[in-house]
Amino acid sequence: MTPVLRGFPLLFWAHMQIQQQFPLAPLTTFKVGGPARYFVEACSEEDVRAAVAEARSRGWPLFVLGGGSNLVISDAGWPGLVLKIALAGISERRDGPRMLLGAAAGEDWDGFVAHAVARDCAGIECLSGIPGTVGGTPVQNVGAYGQEVGDTITSVRVLDTESGEFCELENADSGFAYRASIFNTRERGRYIVLQVTFALAPGGAARIEYADLKQRFAGCSRPPTLAETREAVRAIRLSKAMLIVPGDDDCRSAGSFFKNPVLTREAFDQLQARASPIPNFPARGGRVKLASAWLVEHAGFTRGLARGPVGISRKHALAIVNRGGATAADIIALKNEIQKRVLDEFGIELQPEPVFVGFDQQA
Repeated sequence: MTPVLRGFPLLFWAHMQIQQQFPLAPLTTFKVGGPARYFVEACSEEDVRAAVAEARSRGWPLFVLGGGSNLVISDAGWPGLVLKIALAGISERRDGPRMLLGAAAGEDWDGFVAHAVARDCAGIECLSGIPGTVGGTPVQNVGAYGQEVGDTITSVRVLDTESGEFCELENADSGFAYRASIFNTRERGRYIVLQVTFALAPGGAARIEYADLKQRFAGCSRPPTLAETREAVRAIRLSKAMLIVPGDDDCRSAGSFFKNPVLTREAFDQLQARASPIPNFPARGGRVKLASAWLVEHAGFTRGLARGPVGISRKHALAIVNRGGATAADIIALKNEIQKRVLDEFGIELQPEPVFVGFDQQA
């Protein structure tokens, strides 16, 4: 155990234990990155507010850590305070035809989905198996297999780090878009998510829109239950190494590393005129969403490709994986190589999904 700092105000440190040079790699799904100069875990909203105030008063850079599933930490680590959100608890109340389920930010996301399905509440069943915590889901408007959390979130309780006050942001205030929200765009760093409330449909039907789900349930004499849909989604994710399985190096990753590009119809038509047919899907506003995995594979980065200790998943071309002993620099190098090749081949600049932590500038 690393040593505990002494001499800090009891108002803060009496409730939380701060540690120095705390290893961060074990807290991430990528298993790479250096240590935090200071590290503390917050189990209450007041702990979060106190930690933010302390970091600000001492001039420490602050990073808020959730489940560690969607980030790349630099080999140098984090030079300030890493605040691990460990708030727990699930609440529920009926609101007319809806069931409002509230979950603290530190709750395991897949565990929360399992809870909702067990309560026969539809709306997030297709988001089963996604690693991380509840608090991270509104930040990136997590989505998969035809659902996004922004479709069901009613409000997000946050700490406003500018004012030091707690407040509730409604769905309309959160700016949900494809893999985006105000939390990772125009208000990045301002709000810390403490609790998320979802409006779900008791007794509602499972959403079967994704092609693999349709194929899995083709020929069934009745619509699948929420539980059957959840298990099917987890099985599909497992087949693509997108379900965390201890000991499987294909799962030592940040999941899908690149966002699916969204083009205007005009840009898509121009691309199709000079390239072979590219798998695509309708997007909001008449736009067209392309399959990043197809772009990566057709740029020469096939499943199972290796670059020393890093490579591409054997099951899914969109996942960069740590084969063992990789560094953050190794991951960034492969990321850059993929981006350059796709840009050269298709004229499309892939945008990464993970958050880059501790780098001098956005990787």
